Amino acid sequence: MSTNRVAVVEKAFDDWLESAAAAPALLRPDEPLTPQSTLTARSALELFEDQVASRALDVAARELKKSNRSFYTISSAGHENNAVLGALLRATDPCFLHYRSGGLMQARSRKRDGGTPVFDTLLSLVASAEDPASGGRHKVWGSRPLWVPPQTSTIASHLPKAVGLAISLARSRRLGVEIELPGDSIVCCTFGDASANHCTALAGFNFARYATRQGSPCPVLFVCEDNGIGISVPTPRDWIRESFGAVEHLRYFRAQGELDQVYDSVREAIEWCRTTRRPAFLHMETTRLWGHAGSDVETTYHNLKEIEALEARDPLLRNAKRLVTCGAATPEALRALVRDTRTRVNAAGDEATRRPRLTTRESVVAPLARWDESAVRAEARAGFDVEQRRAHFGTLPEEQASATKKTLAAHVNAALHDEFLRRPETLLFGEDSGKKGGVYGVTADLQKRFGVARAFDTLLDETAILGLAQGAAHVGLLPLPEIQYLAYIHNALDQLRGEACSLQFFSNGQFANPMVVRVQGLAYQKGFGGHFHNDNSIGALRDIPSLMMAVPSRGDDAVRMLRGAVAAAKACQRVVLFLEPIALYHERDLHEDGDNGWLFPYPKPEESVLLPGDVGVYHEDARDVLIVSYANGLRLSLRAAKVLAEKHGIRARVLDVRWLNPLPLEAIAKHAEHCSGVLVADECRATGGGIADAVVADLAERGYRGKLRSVRAADTYVPLGSATSVVLMQDTEIVEAARRMA
Repeated sequence: MSTNRVAVVEKAFDDWLESAAAAPALLRPDEPLTPQSTLTARSALELFEDQVASRALDVAARELKKSNRSFYTISSAGHENNAVLGALLRATDPCFLHYRSGGLMQARSRKRDGGTPVFDTLLSLVASAEDPASGGRHKVWGSRPLWVPPQTSTIASHLPKAVGLAISLARSRRLGVEIELPGDSIVCCTFGDASANHCTALAGFNFARYATRQGSPCPVLFVCEDNGIGISVPTPRDWIRESFGAVEHLRYFRAQGELDQVYDSVREAIEWCRTTRRPAFLHMETTRLWGHAGSDVETTYHNLKEIEALEARDPLLRNAKRLVTCGAATPEALRALVRDTRTRVNAAGDEATRRPRLTTRESVVAPLARWDESAVRAEARAGFDVEQRRAHFGTLPEEQASATKKTLAAHVNAALHDEFLRRPETLLFGEDSGKKGGVYGVTADLQKRFGVARAFDTLLDETAILGLAQGAAHVGLLPLPEIQYLAYIHNALDQLRGEACSLQFFSNGQFANPMVVRVQGLAYQKGFGGHFHNDNSIGALRDIPSLMMAVPSRGDDAVRMLRGAVAAAKACQRVVLFLEPIALYHERDLHEDGDNGWLFPYPKPEESVLLPGDVGVYHEDARDVLIVSYANGLRLSLRAAKVLAEKHGIRARVLDVRWLNPLPLEAIAKHAEHCSGVLVADECRATGGGIADAVVADLAERGYRGKLRSVRAADTYVPLGSATSVVLMQDTEIVEAARRMA
């Protein structure tokens, strides 16, 4: 048995071209291959050329890898009929593609004058900094001119945002927001048969069906490229057809057979999706040649007979036979096309290996987290109209007499109304956040005052919510999705980590999906819930590259920080997570009942915003100990500071970090210099759950000479009832830790 199956397949293809006889008569270029088909000889030959180019690139990738000149060998071999999608979809139909889309991208590139798709692919394969898709950061299919946002290799995670974009096409026009896509655009997303089983894929299908059932236009074309296997695990025969062939609110199409038959089936699916504005499921028959990737030893799970059966289904060979038999081309013409394409690809591959690569940390991370502080501050103050605000609020929030001082929840609500007033592209959506106004009333009256097009309820699925946010952001809307509880975001964490926050990185800054994700969370709620409603786990969020994370402790700070968060999304296209401490939503007091010490005035629009690095400092003249905290911990720290001063003669300076990502390490170090010790009062879990590890490590590495200590919550899920007091950080623990330090 030959171990070089690439050579075996190539030889079978070449041998047939050498021995084939021409058809008795050739078709005219505009003549269809068969009377029943709409595929012309000219279009068929173009498709074949694009398929040959894709195949040659797959071969080149493996050859380059052998000499350590490239880094990626997951090929499109056997999937080349997806070139039909590239030919029939418009360049203004956004495409979210999986990794076997070489033929599709070659065909789609014909829609762009002056493009060099072969060379572009090779630059990506060798991770050159000149790669126009990702700038050498990953092998991805992507193109800003062709509306192909790059996808990473996370299984099926792109489906929810494809649906979100499809839904947002009509919503943006309804809101009068101008977008660059025509009104009849559709969204295409491709995936494999194995990926169709993934929970994220199922969330995408369900989201599209739900939206359709609710009456929302959702022109998304799901394309399942069914090759019958996921790495080494076979998909049961007819599983995809049985699973999706008769699903309500999801029209099923199947593309199989000869090239012209595939072409007509794909065309029918696209036109149905475009005209009805409803979701379609296109089941495309493919085969997988040469294993999952270059490192995959296919003989560990396929015997020779099975491998040869797969190779006999080579679509390139089948399409060549169809073109010759129908008279679309002669064998000589196809041989010349193949020879020229291979020569061109090999020459381009040699040139690509000589192109520069990323060599510095700065160049790698450059597109990850764009930041222009002056632009963000200017954006945060722009667009407020006094008369418009007065007409909306009646009495302006900052002028309301009894309550110039209000709770955190009331301030966030007013700030959201302010953002909606000055930014017509702003949306807010989530579970119960529309008509009800949120579980805690924080989004009250937004739907009533701004309409259901801008403030609305979604299905109960955090993956779909974040997918919708990404899709909406792609067309210029500014989404503020709400996740009802912090514990719930872990159901959909990859939509932030693997998708939203990676987009600028893997597209070299060409695509972005700015948003402010409002999450209600943290612990200390009394009499409500256990773990799922009292969750103090933020470590997985702080781990996400480029994700900004704001955690206000008090109402006035929340307003300024929300303005900063929205401005960062708008001016720098950032993804921001705005974590609102539920236990502080309606808190009024600080030290004792009735003191109203946790009520604050509403900041005027012209007052400064709060951005990363803008810390809150209390008792700035104190030098005995610096207590670093945030959220509920700030309130506990202030209470502890009062006890320390009055009962123990220890003067504590208290610092609210406000932003947990990026942490204000410079500001902390600056204040630490003036204090004998630093105590981190971290309400989140002890092991990697909060900020204490990072703060203590940074101070130690800076050579801080004072004492270092932390108080943290226990490494446990939060229980129900009074048991919470024994696992969550308490103000008495802060007092005791500070006393030990002093």
